[in-house]
Amino acid sequence: MRITFAILAVVLCATPVAAQQRPDPAAADAAVKAGFPTAPADWAARLTGDDTLRQCSVSRNSPPKDVADAIQKRELANIVYPPDNNFIGDWKKGEALAQSGYGLRFTDYPARQANGGNCYACHQLTKKEVSYGTLGPSLSEYGKLRDFKPEAVKAAYEKIYNSHAAFPCSTMPRFGTNKVLTVEQIKDAVALLMSPESPVNTGQ
Repeated sequence: MRITFAILAVVLCATPVAAQQRPDPAAADAAVKAGFPTAPADWAARLTGDDTLRQCSVSRNSPPKDVADAIQKRELANIVYPPDNNFIGDWKKGEALAQSGYGLRFTDYPARQANGGNCYACHQLTKKEVSYGTLGPSLSEYGKLRDFKPEAVKAAYEKIYNSHAAFPCSTMPRFGTNKVLTVEQIKDAVALLMSPESPVNTGQ
């Protein structure tokens, strides 16, 4: 009797899972478009996605190696570097940028101030700020752990400008490629991570 009930329980629990079907991509796209009937014209591309987003969605962010390599190569080519090759700005501006979540919301149109990076939503940075998300890794002592090497500075700029160039199908926004942040703002964010005097590296 106990065995019979155990088998029945397994069957009943498995039935909903077996009955589930993969969502229809066309229906999902239609639902997204219907949900934003008054979206600004420049949002159209964000609702449909580019080649990278489509490839990441199809693979559920785990593309095969050849696709991942193609994504990385394509996104790396989209990075715009500072004309003077100076990747570090002002860390104080970078901290203000990291604290700001302003930008790209319906309520932020028309823009009344510069976009923020909202970095603390996903990362720990300074010890002083105790409110932060954990979707991304801790960035505490980021530059210090990398000995403030020039190649690490450049890599930090590239990751912020276009995260998919470093990690295909990353959940981090492509801040530079998608025009969320300017080159100067990205340099300020790099300074927050890589300046020896930044609280990220001094532990203050």
